[in-house]
Amino acid sequence: MIGPIRTPAQQLVTVFGGSGFLGRYVVSALAKRGYRIRIATRQPNRATLLAQGSVGQIQGVQANLRDRDSVARAVAGADHVINLVGILKEGGRQRFDSIQANGPRLIAELAPAHATLVHISALGADPRSESSYARSKAAGEAAVFQARPDAVIFRPSLMFGQGDSFFNRFAGLARMLPVLPLAGADTRMQPVYVADVAEAIVQAVEGKVPGGKIYECGGPETRTFRDLVQYVLDVTERSRLILSLPSPVARAQGTVLGFLDRISLGLLPESVVMTRDQAILLEADNVVSEEARRDGRTLEGIGIIPDSFEAIVPSYILRFRKTGQFDLRRNAAPGPAPK
Repeated sequence: MIGPIRTPAQQLVTVFGGSGFLGRYVVSALAKRGYRIRIATRQPNRATLLAQGSVGQIQGVQANLRDRDSVARAVAGADHVINLVGILKEGGRQRFDSIQANGPRLIAELAPAHATLVHISALGADPRSESSYARSKAAGEAAVFQARPDAVIFRPSLMFGQGDSFFNRFAGLARMLPVLPLAGADTRMQPVYVADVAEAIVQAVEGKVPGGKIYECGGPETRTFRDLVQYVLDVTERSRLILSLPSPVARAQGTVLGFLDRISLGLLPESVVMTRDQAILLEADNVVSEEARRDGRTLEGIGIIPDSFEAIVPSYILRFRKTGQFDLRRNAAPGPAPK
């Protein structure tokens, strides 16, 4: 017998990593739909999103993916569990295996059996990859499906939006450096708007996305890494030399910068640090596969029309122009990225 339909206000969603870049959009989308939200994070006192919902709608709890008991407390009583936690580089006790392989396994094992489970991976997840990041992402996917075959997994490409670490990063670097050295300059990417990924996640919570599948999330445009950086230069009206680094040079540079970052205890500016593992990742295209398109395992396949980066990015990087974003002499829209 089917029980009464429960409203979002009667349902609790636990969001691991809810205070991060994607997390802020996910929590906001859930709050607007009326769900009760539990943000599970290592430092709940920094979960500034608590003020986004109505009184008592959003709460923060301390959770560490290396601590089984804290994860169990975070998922207790949840109707839906979302895991957004991921790292781009290792540091201290934050290791790829513990955060991106063992962490998802723990969440999947401890999530209530009746709860919807949504896990965020990344395009490029591959158990055969030379990259530790990519292998750990693939291991996390496998662990989730082993514990919960009905889980929904999303693999986003490069995500953009207010506060992103890509377009903002290169706009900032272009303000400081005359030359921008790029590893994987000709690697293809398919930037996806973070709000579109958040919408896909919420639709999964609502039961609109079939489980047991991996969905690949990309935007409507595919560009090379070089094209995207050139687009940043065009929008911010800066002329800089883009220097393509051969793979061996990029790997060597990543080894040195990664070492310097470790011995400085992470004090190097994030914008200038590129590890060897990241250099390896940039050797492979980061785009939605033809298989996913054919099977309908894309944003479009679940009814979401993704936004173009050209429609969103200028709104938050115009501030990097020499003349500033409020120069009244500038009333023409930035041109499209080179193809």
